[in-house]
Amino acid sequence: MHTTTLEELAELTGATLVAGTAPLPETVEGFADLMSSTATDVSFFGNAAYLSKVRKTKACAVFVAQDFDESIASAKLIVENPSVAFAIAVDQLSPPVPAFEAGIHPSAQVHPTAQVDASTVCVDTGAVIAEGVNVGAGSYIGQGVSLDRGVSIGDSCRILANASIREHCLLGHRVIVQPGAVIGSDGFGFEMVDGRHQKIEQRGIVQIDDDVEVGANSTIDRARFGKTWVQEGTKIDNLVQIGHNARIGKHSIIVALTGIAGSAIIGDYVVIAAQSGVAGHLEIGSKSTLAARSGVTKSLPGGEIYAGYPAMPADKHRKITVMQRRLEKMQDRISSLEKG
Repeated sequence: MHTTTLEELAELTGATLVAGTAPLPETVEGFADLMSSTATDVSFFGNAAYLSKVRKTKACAVFVAQDFDESIASAKLIVENPSVAFAIAVDQLSPPVPAFEAGIHPSAQVHPTAQVDASTVCVDTGAVIAEGVNVGAGSYIGQGVSLDRGVSIGDSCRILANASIREHCLLGHRVIVQPGAVIGSDGFGFEMVDGRHQKIEQRGIVQIDDDVEVGANSTIDRARFGKTWVQEGTKIDNLVQIGHNARIGKHSIIVALTGIAGSAIIGDYVVIAAQSGVAGHLEIGSKSTLAARSGVTKSLPGGEIYAGYPAMPADKHRKITVMQRRLEKMQDRISSLEKG
């Protein structure tokens, strides 16, 4: 851990430092959540559900939003976005992440036709790079990664351990693929012919644009024809399935255990919370939010919050949920009236 002072952290993050009732430490030595913090740690408060914890925290200072007006023992570091400011503080206080060393490990297999500049790219232990692959400058290809023929990867990408990118898929710049993810596996396409499931060949690709992150063990299927497309800045959590020919818009968030069926279209700035499902050939408008475990069975316009199965506007879902909880009492009352 590195050390710094609260004044330096305030300057670094653009925060306004306001002392609390507890004495300020000479140096800040670490960071932690509200309840684990000690008198030399900083923390942050970004969710109203944790108000009781921020009142009890032992942290020397807490990043808080500009509208936070509680009087607390800890010093306040007042900023526009406490979570982002805290992330900057964490980077400042943490040991530097060692940069990878460019070069190709002797155990890696790189086809002679692959374009890999060993002076700027790191190809780690056991990676396999097939014919015609192009890897951009400053990229890291991790242990056991498989890049099939014709794959193209942009600059400054990180393809981490045991990820697999199949033939002819395209990745932009600064893409992160977490361990075990599979990009370009066959779309799930079959037709019943003479009483048997006949495989429909999937001849398209997956295109992933700049600044996308794909979580561990997530899968993005190649298109039957054309492309499955994940657009700029979208972040995909672990264990997400995206079907063939789906299109995911810009700067969207897709959280763990979500499944998006083939040919679905997801707009820009959409948030899909955990364990949600989207049926195929549907469209979700931009700036929509799907609450956890939502099930989308028809296309939804943008700009709303949806919940439930089938997914509906969240206000309507809440009213139905309240009514369902009253059904037993309503049934008892109806039975009583009938007997009376």
